[in-house]
Amino acid sequence: MNELLSQLGQLFVQTIPTIVFVCVLLVLLERLFFRPLTRVLNERREATAGALARAREQAAATEAKTREYEAAFQAARQAVYRQRESDRAAALGQREAALKRAREQSESLLKQAEAELAAQVDATRRELAAGSQRLAGEIAEAVLGNRPGFTGSLEGSVN
Repeated sequence: MNELLSQLGQLFVQTIPTIVFVCVLLVLLERLFFRPLTRVLNERREATAGALARAREQAAATEAKTREYEAAFQAARQAVYRQRESDRAAALGQREAALKRAREQSESLLKQAEAELAAQVDATRRELAAGSQRLAGEIAEAVLGNRPGFTGSLEGSVN
C-alpha cells in the first residue's frame, strides 16, 4: 500500500502544475471573459427591461390619449348632432310660421274673393231682376198692346 500511496503522491506532484495552470486559466477567464460578458449581458438585460418599461409607459400614454381623443370626438359629434337638431327645429318652426302666414293670407284672399263674388252675384241678380222686369214689361206691352184698363205693373212681383 505504501507503494500505491507513493505513486499517488507522485501523480499528485505531477498534476500540481496542471492544477495551477487550470486555476490560473480559470482566474484569467473569469476576469478577461466571463466578467465582461456577464456585465454586457446585464447591461443588455437592463436596457431591454428599460426599453420595455418605456414602451409600456408610451403604450399606456398613447391609450390614454386615444381615450381622450375618442371622448373629445364623441363630444364634438354630439355637439354637431345637437346643433343639427336645433337647426332642424328652427327650420321646422320657420316652415310652420310660413305655412301659417300663407294659410292666413289664403283665407283672407278667399274671404275677400267670396265677398267680391257675393257682391257680383247680388249686382247680377239686381241687373237680372231689372232686366227681367223691363223685358216682362216689353213683352206684356207687345202682347197686350195699348189696351185701356190695363194698369198692371210687374215691378214688385219679381225678386
